[in-house]
Amino acid sequence: MKLLLDPQAYNMQRFGGITRYHTEVLVELSKMGVSIECPVLFADNLHLKEHGLFQSQWSDVMRWRWLPKFVRKKIAKKFRRKNFKRTKEALKRQDYDVFVSTYYDPYFLDYIGDKPFVLTLHDMIHDLFPQYFTRDKNTVAWKKLLLEKATRVIAVSENSKRDALRIYPQLDPDKFDVVYLSQSIDTVSKVHVDLPQKFILFVGNRTIYKNFNFFIEAVAPLLKTDPDLFVVAAGGNGFEKDEADLLQKLGIAAQVIQQNFEDNELASYYGQAQCFVFPSEYEGFGIPVLEAMACGCPVVLAHHSSFPEVAGEAGVYFELHNADDLKDKVAQLLSDPALRADFSQKGLQRAAQFSWQKTAAGCLESYRKALAQKA
Repeated sequence: MKLLLDPQAYNMQRFGGITRYHTEVLVELSKMGVSIECPVLFADNLHLKEHGLFQSQWSDVMRWRWLPKFVRKKIAKKFRRKNFKRTKEALKRQDYDVFVSTYYDPYFLDYIGDKPFVLTLHDMIHDLFPQYFTRDKNTVAWKKLLLEKATRVIAVSENSKRDALRIYPQLDPDKFDVVYLSQSIDTVSKVHVDLPQKFILFVGNRTIYKNFNFFIEAVAPLLKTDPDLFVVAAGGNGFEKDEADLLQKLGIAAQVIQQNFEDNELASYYGQAQCFVFPSEYEGFGIPVLEAMACGCPVVLAHHSSFPEVAGEAGVYFELHNADDLKDKVAQLLSDPALRADFSQKGLQRAAQFSWQKTAAGCLESYRKALAQKA
């Protein structure tokens, strides 16, 4: 089987869950002997660089690092346009078996002919929470079109599949394949990170549906009663004014620390935390949940969306939007070392059930189904 892998996600993301998923699956499929073409002339993507993929194709571009930033951005934009051009040319040649779309731009429909294509559905966040994406004029319509046109749809959770079928009941449920994701954290080669002795961990983007302010307001009473307790917000860049103002208002600014991190440092954050809180309103899957569990860090998260599928009995669940319940669940973990150890062990066992090998095998089965349907 030969796959043609669409480069659009690599045009969009320097790093992130979507390109992490496609890159890890690409690596595993290559080990299985699957032939893959990805017409990417240039991509400043950390996951591709991590695995050394397609580097020779843009080696000349990378020599331009000495140029001013605005010049490099202009050059990169030009080469990303060429990525699409090369993909269209590959589509026209028709010398592949299955086209794999990495995101929702339907540009390829004019060139694909009768070849099958497989779409990965990561979530229905734009459809369910349009108030958070008022500047995005395309994703909902594009996604709907591709869900209808796709030969097969890989959903990253049963919850994402259910949401899609509920919002678009005209879709054929039989063309959905649920394939869980995994995580790539290095739990062995931990590096030293300067962190408080006792802290609650929050990781990543803090905006909109990630519910950071709700989380802070919920745990503020715990910080105020224990001056040795901190919150560490890892990643997401420095606090915005409204976040800083909230911390001042709550009287906990000195106990809430924001630190960006390198990939090889993240395991140390999880490994040293008392617990990891993931208060997001909605996730298609939630890779950080697996990351934390793989590091033996107890996970506190809402019992909704895809979270019960990912964490299973290894999660400490609170009622969504119930700040008192979140505070109580975190307090229980903080006050009971035996309980923390129990959920740490449960998390390790749960995380071991997921792997990129399993993900790639599930994707390959979906690609084979797509090919058989068009035969």
